[in-house]
Amino acid sequence: MDFSALQLAPQILEAVTKSGYNTPTPVQIETIPHVLAGSDVLASAQTGTGKTAAFLLPALHRLTGASGEKKGPRVLILVPTRELALQIATQAEKYSQYLKKLKTVCVVGGVSYHIQKRKLAKPYDILIATPGRLIDLVNQRKINLKGIEMLVLDEADRMLDMGFVDDVETIVAATPENRQTLFFSATMQGSVLKLAKRLLTDPQEVAIHPEKVKHDNIAQVLHFVDNLPHKNRLLTHILDRKERKDVIIFTATKRHADQLTDELKEKGYLAVALHGDLSQRQRTRTILQFKKGKFNVLVATDVAARGIDIQTISHVINFDLPNNVEDYVHRIGRTGRAGAKGTALSFAAPRDTHLVQKIEKFTGHTIPVEEISGLEPLKVKKPAKGPRNNQLRRSSGRFDKRGGVPQKGPKKRFPPAPFPKGKNGRRFKKKATASV
Repeated sequence: MDFSALQLAPQILEAVTKSGYNTPTPVQIETIPHVLAGSDVLASAQTGTGKTAAFLLPALHRLTGASGEKKGPRVLILVPTRELALQIATQAEKYSQYLKKLKTVCVVGGVSYHIQKRKLAKPYDILIATPGRLIDLVNQRKINLKGIEMLVLDEADRMLDMGFVDDVETIVAATPENRQTLFFSATMQGSVLKLAKRLLTDPQEVAIHPEKVKHDNIAQVLHFVDNLPHKNRLLTHILDRKERKDVIIFTATKRHADQLTDELKEKGYLAVALHGDLSQRQRTRTILQFKKGKFNVLVATDVAARGIDIQTISHVINFDLPNNVEDYVHRIGRTGRAGAKGTALSFAAPRDTHLVQKIEKFTGHTIPVEEISGLEPLKVKKPAKGPRNNQLRRSSGRFDKRGGVPQKGPKKRFPPAPFPKGKNGRRFKKKATASV
């Protein structure tokens, strides 16, 4: 099937073709006909499935028709982060390039109110927004949601995780009841499903399971590490490879992103940090400088790097594995863009084994382990087999399984067990016995 079979407007099809897309993805094939038919949609789909186009293309098609009499936006796309909002705005402009009269406005935090109010004063059709800034502008009467024909909630599960549930319900209440609602989420459990049921009317359900989301053009590799110094040595070795181009390194915290960036700069790398403590202007400038080649190593946190679309990124390095398995998919999706080859490397300490297992279960892909000569992790010997019983004994002040080897590290002292109680409830002492 090609896009022409989806019965979209010719101007939209021309823009899609110019963007280099010929065949729709499964989520687009299943979702777009329902949206064009006017149905509410409940879609479970992860990043990398093409879900943005699954709601943008039919939304643009709807806007080619006659507009209502009410002023304000006709389509509202609500997202959890400003990075995702900016990414969708870029996609909307690309797909609407041949719809000359159609305008898109993006309102997010971290940007001057004055600039956004100036854009809102002009006619526009699509509004892409984060919850907090949208509520502020609605309360200031700079935005009227009474003319909304289509409401899209993208990454609804993340909005709830970030505590936006009340804001979302407030915003939805300000839109017409007869609107069309499209609800996209990576997961459909608990509070997410409850919210969907409150907002949707007889929705058509679309489920694109993780096993359908493939990264065939991304080579995924797992490196086991012993500690932080081992990670740093391994990272330096990888950054010195000739085949690498631009690199994104993911860390768990903003503070660590800054620390690692400083360390890399001291070693002579063109590194820069990207995280939530930077203003929107600083983040936009950082990404632009990264695109232009002033920097070729971007040290980022998950939220800040969400939505980055740079085709020159050859490597993604998970310096710290994410606790959320969906973030892993988001991260590695920053490389291998537009059909290019990419490499995703993950560092895993012994305590990260459960995270690796969760990621592999979620993606349906076993990540191959690779060791680099001279940088191998320490080998841990298995304890020798002892007697069948599983009794505990003291060995140098530490409890060990009988027949096993003494534990390494500092000795663990255990308090004596409490005296057993007698029939009258009072504790009594055991007779002293020879120590073992």
